[in-house]
Amino acid sequence: MEYYVKKFSELTTKEFFEIVKLRIAVFVVEQNCPYQEVDDSDEKAWHTWLKEEADIVGYTRIIDKGATVSFGRVIINPSYRGKKLGNKLLEETLKVIEGKYPNRPIIIGAQAHLTDFYGSFGFKESSDMYLEDGIPHIQMRK
Repeated sequence: MEYYVKKFSELTTKEFFEIVKLRIAVFVVEQNCPYQEVDDSDEKAWHTWLKEEADIVGYTRIIDKGATVSFGRVIINPSYRGKKLGNKLLEETLKVIEGKYPNRPIIIGAQAHLTDFYGSFGFKESSDMYLEDGIPHIQMRK
């Protein structure tokens, strides 16, 4: 399994197509949440993904917010769930952030049911629950 990290301008058309196809399949279709999935942050983000042969196994995007850093669009391909690959994906994502943005606080908007998962990586809840696109979220900070 390979791990890739690229800026938007470095992505091939095929890579971006595969990334967006997976993001829409999970965040729009599976979660039944119509929203503007591709946005202006894509142009500024670092795109990271795990790939096995032709399949994108997992994906995140990292966004420089100035004094802080964020990541989101965290996905494990439904065909690869249940194999603890979310842990590997997040470990790799955090390594990239530490390498590119050392010692900066990381602030994320976590889906509320994933707070224990992110907590296992040192994230602490830093807000009350709020709705984002109809889905309960909690801001977390590391």
